[in-house]
Amino acid sequence: MLESLFKPTSIAVVGASRTPGKVGYEILHNLQIHGFAGQLTPVNPSASEILGLACRPSCRAMEAPPDLAVIAVPNAAVEVAVDDALEAGVGALIIITAGFKETGAKGAAREKEIAVRCRERNVRLLGPNCLGLINVQHRMNASFAKHMPRAGSISVLSQSGALLTAILDWAAERQMGLAKMISMGNKADLSETDFLEALADDPDTRVIVGYLESVAAGDAFIKAAEEAATHKPVVLYKAGVTAAGGRAASSHTGSLAGADVGYAAAFLRAGVVRAEKFETLFDIATAFDTQPVPEGNRVVVVTNAGGPGIMAADAIELSGLRMAVLAPETTERLRRALPAAASVVNPVDVLGDADAARYGEALDAVMRDPGVDAVVVILTPQAMTDAEATARAIQAVSAGAKKPMLASFMGGADVRAGRSALAEARIPDYPAPERAVAALKAMCEYSAWLRRPPRVVTRFPVNRRRVERIVQRHLRTGEFQVGEAAAKDILRAYDFTIPAGALAGSADEAVEVAERIGYPVAMKVASPDIIHKSDLGGVKLNLASAEAVRDAYDLMLIRVRQKMPTARLGDVYIEQMCPRGREVILGMTRDPQFGPMLMFGLGGIFVEVMKDVAFHLAPITRQEAMQMLQSTKSFSLLRGVRGQRSVDTLTIAEALQRISQLATDFPQIQEMDINPFIVAEVGQVSVAADARITLAKV
Repeated sequence: MLESLFKPTSIAVVGASRTPGKVGYEILHNLQIHGFAGQLTPVNPSASEILGLACRPSCRAMEAPPDLAVIAVPNAAVEVAVDDALEAGVGALIIITAGFKETGAKGAAREKEIAVRCRERNVRLLGPNCLGLINVQHRMNASFAKHMPRAGSISVLSQSGALLTAILDWAAERQMGLAKMISMGNKADLSETDFLEALADDPDTRVIVGYLESVAAGDAFIKAAEEAATHKPVVLYKAGVTAAGGRAASSHTGSLAGADVGYAAAFLRAGVVRAEKFETLFDIATAFDTQPVPEGNRVVVVTNAGGPGIMAADAIELSGLRMAVLAPETTERLRRALPAAASVVNPVDVLGDADAARYGEALDAVMRDPGVDAVVVILTPQAMTDAEATARAIQAVSAGAKKPMLASFMGGADVRAGRSALAEARIPDYPAPERAVAALKAMCEYSAWLRRPPRVVTRFPVNRRRVERIVQRHLRTGEFQVGEAAAKDILRAYDFTIPAGALAGSADEAVEVAERIGYPVAMKVASPDIIHKSDLGGVKLNLASAEAVRDAYDLMLIRVRQKMPTARLGDVYIEQMCPRGREVILGMTRDPQFGPMLMFGLGGIFVEVMKDVAFHLAPITRQEAMQMLQSTKSFSLLRGVRGQRSVDTLTIAEALQRISQLATDFPQIQEMDINPFIVAEVGQVSVAADARITLAKV
């Protein structure tokens, strides 16, 4: 698909220079010294030859059109250079030059026009404002980066060219191999989606690594990332996580869904492994590149020091992995092989005087245990320690094994030879046990994603026509805040249980409604201008008589008018008091990139203060809905603690699925809260006690 970009047989460097230090010189020099085997042509109308290569004044003056043209001319000359290359019949373009979309509207317009011209000729464009591209196996360094990495199987795509140069320098210091390095720049044409598709099918790439600041198209990204992740790990670092959302959030769901939540939900759906810090990006990638994916999350630790073993055990438990329980035959073998003072349970402590042979015996024993899915081996430099020999022993045990083994050789000069031997043997090594465990956790989560059941989204029988009428009526009148009564009509159409209730325009009507549905009742102010009713004294509960209803009606309207004199007041909503149960909040907000996102959390302090919530992209399956519940810290409260009874979690999961269907059926719905959704015990009825819906202003 991108053959002319990744594997060109001929390259023109447009803007090639005779002056070292200039971009046009460095790109041509890199292509030449790193052994690009194809035809290499500098393009410069002011020179006859550069670096011993015959120069051409333009691409059209070349004997044959180049597969790839790398444009590194001054900003004002870019359009001319692009048109020349397109007229010559170029296969692909890389525009190194900056000064386009990143400079403002005028630059963005020029960039868009260049992309249109390329699209009309069916020519793919990388950049502008990029570092270039490196394909190590093709011996092509079409960039102005200083280093050419050694050949490996990790490919890197990045929106930051400067970050790529740092990665190249870092990889050179650690002798880490790479396959392809792609600087996307402004993404006028080619974006992360295109490169995920290309790298998914690339036989030279085992692991895809990326640095992203934004995504060009949410749906396409998820599709490409999910397809790529089914073939090989995709490890991404997303920057810009603290930016404020670009929409005015009127609901709890909207206010809790910051700029980063959509990306987190998209990565979860697509099976993308997320690196929370830059240092963990290659911690994780190296583990995937060198080790098999674990079949489960049961981990054993082998160490020559008690303290680091405890550190690793803590990290394993805290990360949600499990300390493996060794089989009796394994502990018996360890007991025979190790000194009497050694620990033969997990963590396995081979003691400070352990030589390479003792490490090898212990590692072989635990690797053969069917109850072990992965091993973390720790070494600290003690007087009797031979780090290099131990590394060789680790290599011998792990060679050909179907279980991952990650090492943590702790120290500096005394373990340097051992760390080099581990790198040679392709055993990932980390300076601290916690980093090894963090990488292993990522591997286990990816393994679980690969083993996930097929996604089956349930479609419930609902009354869509009823919702259509309500939505269209509000849009026609310009009322984008759907009041509680209408919002509950929408939920009722999607088979939510709603307490009996009705609007009342006077105290007499309020009493009439209350007596019809039965005391006690709740009274709530109904105004399109009031979103948070309780903040203004617009909610009264447990009204048990006609007199209480009349008094509450008059007092409520007086207080609300005092606090918000501009609000349109008319009706109040009289509703049957809800049964007792556990209060949770269910919601949806429409992410501008990834579409409808569902939200779940416990009510009260858990939402307001602790923000203990979970998000997931719609449409959602039953399994994914249950995962949302289980991912919150407060899930144990739903199952019942300290004598409290458990509630019907399957009902919550079904409610989330129904909101998912509603959100996908009606893209006009921008935000929605059911707060609280009162969940009863199994076998009893759960109800939507309050609801709020916001429509998109189209």
